[in-house]
Amino acid sequence: MEHYELLVIGGGPGGYEAALRAARLGLRTALAENRDLGGTCLNRGCIPTKSLLHAAELAVSLEKGGEWGIAAESLSVDFAALHRKKSEVTEKLRAGVEGLLKQKKVDVLRGTGTILAPGRVAVDGVEYGADHILIATGSVPARPPIPGLERAITSDEALSDQARAYRSLVIIGGGVIGVELACVYQALGCRVTIVEAMDRILPNMDREICQNMTMILKRRGVAVNTGCMVSAVEQDEDSLTVRYTCKDQPGEARGEAVLCAIGRRPNTVGLFGEGFSVDMERGRILVDDAFQTSAPGVYAIGDVSGKIQLAHAAAAQGVACVERLAGREPLVEVSLVPSCIYASPEIAAIGITADEAKAAGRAVKVGKALMSANGKTVIAAGERGFIKIVADASTGVILGAQLMCERASDMLSELTEAVVNGLTARQLARVMRPHPTFEEAVSAAVEDLLEKLEK
Repeated sequence: MEHYELLVIGGGPGGYEAALRAARLGLRTALAENRDLGGTCLNRGCIPTKSLLHAAELAVSLEKGGEWGIAAESLSVDFAALHRKKSEVTEKLRAGVEGLLKQKKVDVLRGTGTILAPGRVAVDGVEYGADHILIATGSVPARPPIPGLERAITSDEALSDQARAYRSLVIIGGGVIGVELACVYQALGCRVTIVEAMDRILPNMDREICQNMTMILKRRGVAVNTGCMVSAVEQDEDSLTVRYTCKDQPGEARGEAVLCAIGRRPNTVGLFGEGFSVDMERGRILVDDAFQTSAPGVYAIGDVSGKIQLAHAAAAQGVACVERLAGREPLVEVSLVPSCIYASPEIAAIGITADEAKAAGRAVKVGKALMSANGKTVIAAGERGFIKIVADASTGVILGAQLMCERASDMLSELTEAVVNGLTARQLARVMRPHPTFEEAVSAAVEDLLEKLEK
């Protein structure tokens, strides 16, 4: 029986990054994957979504070209060609992952990894031994027991090569997935309706961001219905009807298709053999601070065990777990997870918001810069946006930041670095940021923050 020091189950960002780190640290490593390497993020999530968003942004830019004297006549969207290009991107990146694993001599085991017992894993019937087993099987789209919801597509289908354009689409769920895909379909000429159960879309984000995004979507023609509980999805002659209740009043939304974007659930199908299990809570594998499950030598990271379902969180956790196994102190601070939403405009956040600080009884000051005063934003005709930086009222230490603007995801790392390292507003103010850039708005927000701290 082949034996490894580490056997990783799941080839997404968490799994393959963990396997690569283990190999670099000298551990004999194998990775089991029953689908394409790269997992949901590369094949059915982050990368395909951002590819489609890029295409949508190109279409919008061409439509606005007349403002600069650049006219594009007879603009049309070839949905099949768009998806072919998206597939080229994913295939190129997937080949890169495969090349790295081969280069680092990680054995890729094709098939479903099933844990038989601590130290024993079967991959499609072939048994392997392992000193350590790392579960990184990710998550799959959730489908709550709503009558008729089986008629809806999920993000998996919406991002597949068989996806097609729709004249109208109802999206159940106004979270990250729902809002990102709403931006894609609306920009490509589809009439979009969002139905969200909470009192606002993007309910886990800063309240002003939610309000701003709602206003922008509505201005673009997207119907946003919040506080609505879906009761059924019904098939009509040539469309689907989503029935819901809002403030005790019945309502409905019709579309050529319905997208279920209610969330994702941990993927544990086929993971445990007969007679073996680990402690779980509502489908999520429970782990300690070292990512150890209730079974000795069995670890779990990413969506299958974490409350925050993000690719970069899974990757950081996988690397940290392996570094601990190798007797090293993890380099990355895994408790502070940056969050990005690739809507238009982009949204990014780290740390706590002012509302969260207030709820915790912590006194803070907030510095804010409006992007309407930013040169690059004006040139790009960017939507209404802002940067907010939250600091401790007495020490000036940066506790969080919320951005809603062009290139927000690219600017977030500077502010994440500040939060992770406990930098103060005054230390951030020492940085000279180039002009004209989107990022110089950070300087404006810091200046506003310092003024409030010094009062």
